[in-house]
Amino acid sequence: MEERRKWWALAAVGSGVLISTIDGSIVNIALNTLVQAFQSNLNVVEWVVLGYLLTLACTLLIMGRLGDMYGKRRIYLIGFALFTVASLLCATAPSIGTLIGFRVLQGIGAAMVQAVGPALLVTAFPPSQRGMALGAIGSFVATGILIGPALGGMLLRYVGWEAIFLVNLPIGALGWWLTMRSIAPDQPARAGQRFDLVGAGLLALALFCLLLGLTEGPLWGWNDRRVIGLFVAALIGGVLFLFWEWRIPQPMLNLRIFQRLAFSLNLLASFVLFLGISFNLLLTPLFFQLVYQFDLQRTGFMLMALPIALSLTSPMSGRLSDRFGPRVLTIAGLAIAAVALLGLSASTPTTPPPQMLGFLVLLGIGVGLFQSPNNSTVLGNAPPEALGVASGLLAVVRTVGQTGGIALAGAIWASQIFALNGGPMTPITAAPPPILAGGYDVAMRVAALLAVLAIVPSLAGGRALQHQLAGMRRPVAD
Repeated sequence: MEERRKWWALAAVGSGVLISTIDGSIVNIALNTLVQAFQSNLNVVEWVVLGYLLTLACTLLIMGRLGDMYGKRRIYLIGFALFTVASLLCATAPSIGTLIGFRVLQGIGAAMVQAVGPALLVTAFPPSQRGMALGAIGSFVATGILIGPALGGMLLRYVGWEAIFLVNLPIGALGWWLTMRSIAPDQPARAGQRFDLVGAGLLALALFCLLLGLTEGPLWGWNDRRVIGLFVAALIGGVLFLFWEWRIPQPMLNLRIFQRLAFSLNLLASFVLFLGISFNLLLTPLFFQLVYQFDLQRTGFMLMALPIALSLTSPMSGRLSDRFGPRVLTIAGLAIAAVALLGLSASTPTTPPPQMLGFLVLLGIGVGLFQSPNNSTVLGNAPPEALGVASGLLAVVRTVGQTGGIALAGAIWASQIFALNGGPMTPITAAPPPILAGGYDVAMRVAALLAVLAIVPSLAGGRALQHQLAGMRRPVAD
């Protein structure tokens, strides 16, 4: 019975990851439709996406802590229910303002699901199968990224914008039922626990200001007072958060968790890699459309190569890490990702598209080899009472890395195009294809360098893990 239950648990967590991943991308292609449906403008409608993503990022760690305090299964079920109900409310929203508000509710529900989902798998599967389970979750993520835009396009064309939210209802109901069936009830909560409300507020404020500044910086200008003010507020909020967490007896984030080197160094490696691969997320679609002059459909087909390779590699990598250990796989994955990014950087207007396609496949393989063993190492080295927080940290690192990487990629790409052009130009996308490719070349070389730099903390984290395991095996003298 227990053997069967863990696979049902994987299905329950996988459905939550799938639905929240799809929802993160399915709305993007509906922005123009929503502008027309609500007779609004793009600056307002963009908050349908931004409100969801900012809420998700700012509450992930909070939900992880609540899961550790009151039960991960309970938080997961509440999150699934909230996400599903909010989806129905989004589909029936009478105005753009209420739609944005319901998307914020969706973001809270998604944060509850994503923050504790991987932690539930760690408790459902034995350590010898942890990598395999987390690898399967990587496949669910890749599948969500893959089908989100395509599914959204079909629903918008044949049904209407409401359908992109209504599609969540059957998946949400199924996931809630699977969770009730397969996830063991929570242990009774420990008495005397207190939620760190001040720390939660400071962290949410710091993350909100940081992510909003990184998101709007390219639009408002990095010298804009609003952007500078957001970064200053993020810095002050972050410093106050760290100061507060050191002082109180029951912090939201116990900073001593970072003293476990295998935990903190592999978390750092994940952050640096996500910085790097975000260059590809932003710039490669632009290369296909502006340099190759591909239409949206052909661009979409080309971009499918990476998530397909990732979805196939991730579970295999997880199984191999369970059998042989994570160190070789994480280093190999980072090295392959660096080679793939460097290969993409060499693309010119005359480069055959299949060559770029091959490097995108290689990048998916590299990320798939790295991510499952790395996440398994991070969660495997978190204290049992802080698994929810550790799971939330993984998601926060991914979100901040991607957001920061996209902002950095855009800045490097634009500055290089201005340099090659001999000065600024408006719009930047009107630059000749050779100049656009030159900017892509420099930016993707920086991305490759970031993937190489991620090897350093990954190596150190692997070495720390080996020393830790050796200490556990060392016999105790009488």
